[in-house]
Amino acid sequence: QVQLVESGGGLVQAGDSLRLSCAASGRTFSSYSMGWFRQAPGKEREFVAAISRSVGNTYYADSVKGRFTISRDNTKNTVSLQMNSLKPEDTAVYYCAAVGRSGTFLRTYEYDYWGQGTQVTVSS
Repeated sequence: QVQLVESGGGLVQAGDSLRLSCAASGRTFSSYSMGWFRQAPGKEREFVAAISRSVGNTYYADSVKGRFTISRDNTKNTVSLQMNSLKPEDTAVYYCAAVGRSGTFLRTYEYDYWGQGTQVTVSS
């Protein structure tokens, strides 16, 4: 089992950058593939980015491709999301998630564990 805690959210202006981090408990972080999702008010939770557990393959939603970068540090049990060129439409609560299988997973039901979320607000 793994517990996830996100941090790094905040209020920024359009065009700014922000780096989210997700700290995972437990000694088997490297056995989990990780993902970032977001949920805006009144909308469903949507996929943002994913990174596999072994090779570190990554996958991004079209809306963030070229602006966001997901990475992981298995020595520190963390997964990060570097967000550049932020837009007002990126405003949402951002969640990290973990699944104990290898691959990049795009759907919420594919993940077993979730953090509590961190708010990102981008003003125009």
